[in-house]
Amino acid sequence: MFKQLSHWLWRSKPRWLYGVLTLVTAFSLWAITPQAVQARSWLELLIRGAQVLQLSNISDRQEVAIGQQINEQLGVQLRRRGTPLMTGNRTLNAYVNELGNTLVQGSERPNIPYTFQVVADRDVNAFATMGGFVYLNAGLLLLADNEAELASVVAHEIGHITARHAIRQMRSQAITQGLLSAAGLQQDQAVQIGVELALNRPNSREDELEADRLGLDMLRRANYEPTAMISFMQKLQRQGGQIPTFLSTHPATGDRIRLLQEALRQNPPTETEVRGVATAPYQATIRQLLR
Repeated sequence: MFKQLSHWLWRSKPRWLYGVLTLVTAFSLWAITPQAVQARSWLELLIRGAQVLQLSNISDRQEVAIGQQINEQLGVQLRRRGTPLMTGNRTLNAYVNELGNTLVQGSERPNIPYTFQVVADRDVNAFATMGGFVYLNAGLLLLADNEAELASVVAHEIGHITARHAIRQMRSQAITQGLLSAAGLQQDQAVQIGVELALNRPNSREDELEADRLGLDMLRRANYEPTAMISFMQKLQRQGGQIPTFLSTHPATGDRIRLLQEALRQNPPTETEVRGVATAPYQATIRQLLR
């Protein structure tokens, strides 16, 4: 019967029936295969197409597209929390984007677009999502003594993006929640996990140490004072209280400071690595921008 139907469709050849023939063929192949579960997975993959992601080999283009959707959802969540993104402050956004993109040029992934945004939150924190999106709390900008200290945190967050830590976390979370199939992870589920990771999940010890190392390298390539990364961590350590996401308790801040100090002892700062140390101009600029 299927053979007769195919022959009739081919003889009549109306263009609109080509698509019908394709669907009938796909359904027939699925129905007669002895491995129904596997066939169903591939049929679903064919139908959903771009709606399914293979996290093991996600492309830069896919990562940026998912990051944009996560950013949109994060914007909604942050507004609901009463700490929206300060997208209307163009001068402030221009400042943080210029600083961030200066660091990106010395990163290991300068080929994707990056977006740096300020959250209207006086708590000290920063975080990043896949696809080049970095978020800085207003409290962080105010606490930094100078631009080099701010740059040290931005560089650390770029380090997470260049190392694709969010993708690795997303894959782990999808497996834990039983959402990762043979076909991959559905796009809407990926966005949901990405928002959750950005807001609630600290990075692992290995990821934090790698982001420190990559961030320190970026600072130095941009000629920022590299000891600023250490001085800012020490300041937060002295303050106590709630630990910001980028200063996860695993590893302890003291251990991270010691490793950074050791790296600078082995490769001391050069005479040109003095950018961003002026305190008064930076603080005046930030207070003006945050009005």
